[in-house]
Amino acid sequence: MLQNRVDPSANIIKTIARGNWMGNRGQLHDKGKTILRPFKLKAWLICLLEFKQRKRQVMAPNLYTELFFLDEATAFAAGHRPCFECRRQDYNHFKAAWLAGNPEYNFPSTVSINQIDEVIHRERIDHTGNKVTYRENLKNLPDGAFILIADEPCLVFGDKIYHWSPSGYGNPQELPETDTVEVLTPKSTVNAFRSGYHPQLAL
Repeated sequence: MLQNRVDPSANIIKTIARGNWMGNRGQLHDKGKTILRPFKLKAWLICLLEFKQRKRQVMAPNLYTELFFLDEATAFAAGHRPCFECRRQDYNHFKAAWLAGNPEYNFPSTVSINQIDEVIHRERIDHTGNKVTYRENLKNLPDGAFILIADEPCLVFGDKIYHWSPSGYGNPQELPETDTVEVLTPKSTVNAFRSGYHPQLAL
């Protein structure tokens, strides 16, 4: 069993559960397929499991580390975004929604995705390597955002929350009786959800 699944807090974990999306953060493993670092690049991608019938060995030497996610919402919570090559339409949709949702940066439509990646990187992990979170009014969060309840990741969808696990979500639960919650999904990505990007959910 390889350490190549990602949880909503951006941790790379071992589990027998399979993922529905692939992604990468650069080459993270050694020749023995041991994870050496949490990331190498600031472009954290969400990719299709299959693309143009390409075949490759998982964690092959000197190539990027294939990471896997339960669903797209999980990948976004960890700090990833759609790949330009294998998901061009979703990439364009996300970039447009991100720009519409984050006008304070004054980025033109032609802005390099590298500049957006820089913003998301600051929002997902701090200089010590810890996950960045922020406080938000629960009722203002869009579908697909992840929050922490009793230090456990939960998906917000409709008027319910769903506890996350590597193999899927638990039964729907009522929203907690609190005004603000700790949010895992990077703030600018949450703004992109508000502006029309709807992440795939494994519900």
